[in-house]
Amino acid sequence: MPKARLAGGIALVTATVIGCGAVTTPSLSAKELLPSQSTLIDYVDPSTVPGLSTETVTEGDGGGRRVHAVYPVVDGAPRLTEKLRAVVGGHTDRSGEGAAPPSSELNVDWQLAAVSDQVVGVRLSVGEFTGTGWATSRTTVWYDRVEKRAMDSTGLLKDSAALTALAALTRVELAGQKQVVDVDAVKAGEDFFDSLSFNRDGDLVVEFDDYQVAAGSLGRVAVAVPEEKVAGLLSPAGVRARSAAVSARKAQSQAPSAAEIEAATADRPEARSPRAGTVDCTRIKCVALTYDDGPGPGTGELLDVLAEHGARATFFTVGTNAAAQPGLLLRMSREGHLVANHTWSHRDLGSLPTSKIAHQLGRAQEAITRATGQTPTLVRPPYGAVDEKVMEAAAELGLPVVRWSVDAGDVKDHDAGSVARRVVAAAEPGSIILMHDVRSTAAAATPEILRTLTERGYAFVTVPELYGSAGMRPGKIHDSGPAPATTP
Repeated sequence: MPKARLAGGIALVTATVIGCGAVTTPSLSAKELLPSQSTLIDYVDPSTVPGLSTETVTEGDGGGRRVHAVYPVVDGAPRLTEKLRAVVGGHTDRSGEGAAPPSSELNVDWQLAAVSDQVVGVRLSVGEFTGTGWATSRTTVWYDRVEKRAMDSTGLLKDSAALTALAALTRVELAGQKQVVDVDAVKAGEDFFDSLSFNRDGDLVVEFDDYQVAAGSLGRVAVAVPEEKVAGLLSPAGVRARSAAVSARKAQSQAPSAAEIEAATADRPEARSPRAGTVDCTRIKCVALTYDDGPGPGTGELLDVLAEHGARATFFTVGTNAAAQPGLLLRMSREGHLVANHTWSHRDLGSLPTSKIAHQLGRAQEAITRATGQTPTLVRPPYGAVDEKVMEAAAELGLPVVRWSVDAGDVKDHDAGSVARRVVAAAEPGSIILMHDVRSTAAAATPEILRTLTERGYAFVTVPELYGSAGMRPGKIHDSGPAPATTP
């Protein structure tokens, strides 16, 4: 399989990621940050947070409105989970209002703005696509472990007077920017100050939604209000949050640069099941179980089920979940399964420009490689959506594109028995079966699928094993494998 050729795409990835405020510049010390870099936030590596897992909300499939939202679940902070669920639910509910165009999409991604034994900050990035382009809103939710309460960003401030003062300071900082912004649009309300965090110096970073104070073409607009100007405005929770952000400088998590992605994937073995080759699918009836969107809360249980039946599967993992739970990915690989690329945050790649397609694929490659020690060799585009740009990006990374021939329907159908019967009825030699390990239904349906199809003489293999020596072609679509030449 061709090695990845990332030079052109990754250069664009880096520019895109830096523009989103997700990386810092390691060559500069904290006090040497340029003005435009003062709004960058050092996000915490989720894999370093004990007990952290994720929850995923999905709606829609190949047509109609699509929703994919992920948020973290932090051990010992149930009120934070409730708050995040409510915030995400508010967006998913609103996205269904009115006559949404068939191509509309809602996508929620997350990062950890700060984590300490006293506070947790979760930044949600909410992207909405309405058929003509993406618009992003940003919300940062805070959990005070001392007071045991979840709060909006304005909870970092003492009171309404402090919010009014912050609004005035923010207008001053905005006026000093070279970008064309509407300074007078800023009001002392929660809508304008729903995403507050701290940079490495303790300055308060105020982020705005697209189109809130400037044209959407400017992308992320944010200001950093100096620490000395906001010190008297902070609540006790705000003081704790600032302390957590400043003390975490040396433990920061950054979106990988072009060089880091190259280094992480270079000279790593291509992902391959250690049990590949033990089944000859030219002679035996084979099917490939595939699970998308994880790892999720039920993935460990699903792995137990597969192990009990001696079956292996292909897991198309989302990069954000992979980065949060690398141990589960490593277990998948060691137990004979194949871990593959399902993009970084599950956006329909066809709705993105080339640079952001490269970002989605490249960053997921890096996260999965770090977790498993192997470079993914397959990609499944979210919703199975492909176009010429997606195919070219996959080819550049040396990735065959995998879709499916059997949809278990577990996104809409929560009855495990019904899901199992649907799969069993549709399965045939060479089938690629689509399920989702973020759904408890998949784990519950899998035992019956394994039992019944085993009785019918099927073997369960990873996707590349269906194709055997014929192999799979990078940048080409693979919906199902060939049937065996002979049937025992």
